[in-house]
Amino acid sequence: MPANSSKAITYAAAGVDIDQANRIKKRIQYLAQKTFTRGVLSQIGGFGGLFAVDKTKYADPVLVSSVDGVGTKLKLAFQMNVHHTVGADLVNHCVNDIAVQGATPLFFMDYLAAGRLEPAVAEKVVEGLAEACRHNGCALIGGETAEMPGFYADGEYDLAGFIVGAVERAKIITGKGVEPGDIILGLPSTGLHTNGYALARKLLFDIAKYEPDTYVNEMKGKVGNELMQTHRSYWSIIKKLLAAECVSAMAHITGGGITENLPRVLPRGTAALIEYGSWPILPIFTHLEKLGDLPQDEMLRTFNMGLGLLVVIPPKKFKKAESVLGRAGEKYYTVGRIVKGDRKVAYS
Repeated sequence: MPANSSKAITYAAAGVDIDQANRIKKRIQYLAQKTFTRGVLSQIGGFGGLFAVDKTKYADPVLVSSVDGVGTKLKLAFQMNVHHTVGADLVNHCVNDIAVQGATPLFFMDYLAAGRLEPAVAEKVVEGLAEACRHNGCALIGGETAEMPGFYADGEYDLAGFIVGAVERAKIITGKGVEPGDIILGLPSTGLHTNGYALARKLLFDIAKYEPDTYVNEMKGKVGNELMQTHRSYWSIIKKLLAAECVSAMAHITGGGITENLPRVLPRGTAALIEYGSWPILPIFTHLEKLGDLPQDEMLRTFNMGLGLLVVIPPKKFKKAESVLGRAGEKYYTVGRIVKGDRKVAYS
C-alpha cells in the first residue's frame, strides 16, 4: 500500500535539508568564483574541478600536492563561536607544505562536514578559505559539503583541505644539496599555528582552569585570542627566496616540531645543531611549559616554539638571503647550522 503522506519520512526529517544545503552551496559558489585564476576551466558544482597548468610558465612542470585538516583547534572555534579564521589556518598550512618544495600553489579544494550545516557558520568558514586562497594566489575550485546527522555533535563540524601546486622539475627543493656548514635561519610563527592543541587545551582549560576570555599576564593576552592566532602563510617570502636561488632546503614546522620536521629535508650524512634560545620563545610556549612542568624535548617535538619555517642557506649565499629578507621586512633569526650526522636534530 502507498505510504500515508502525513507519516512519510523525508530526507529532511532524517536531518538532511537538501534545499538549505543547495542555498549554502550557491553562496559558496559565489565566494569561490572570486578566487578563480586563469587556469580554472570549470565552475563550482561539477563532478570535478578542472585546472590547466600554464605551459608558458613551465617547461617541465611537476605537480606537488598536500592534504591536511585543522585538527582539534576546531574545538576552540566551536567554544568561542569564531569560524572565520579556521579556513585560513587550513589553506596556509597546506600552502606552506608545498611551498617548501618550491611549488607555486595553483588550486585548493575543501571538505566541510557537519551533523547539520548552519548557513551562517558555513559561510564564515568558506569566507576564510576564499580570502586565504586569494592571498596566496591560488583558486578555490571545488570541494564537498556534507551533512551527516548523528555523526557529529550539535554545533560541530570537521574541515579538511587538499592543495595542488607546480614547480619546474629542475627547481624542486629536495634538500639533496644540504651540506655541513650550511646556516639555518628561522622565521617566526604567530603562535601554535595548527599543532599541539590537544596538549595546550588540556593544560590551559583542564589544569589551569582558564576560560577562553581569561587574561593571562604571562601570555600577554586572553587565552582564546592567543590560541586562535591564524596559522601564517610563508609563501610571499618563500617565493622571493626561491627567485634569488639562495635556498638549499626548507622545513615547515608543524606537528612534531623542529625535532621531527627538520630531518625530513636532510640528506644522509647530515644533521642539524640548533641553538635553543637563539630566537624569541613566544610567551604562550613558556607558560604551557610551566603549567605542565614539561621537559624541553617534549616541548620541542610538540610545538613550533615560535618558529614556523626553517630555511637552510649555503654560507656563500647567506648575505644574499639576508638581503632578500631585509628588503621584504621579514624577521629572521640565525638558529643553527648543518653538521655531520644521521638526519637528526641536536640542541645546544
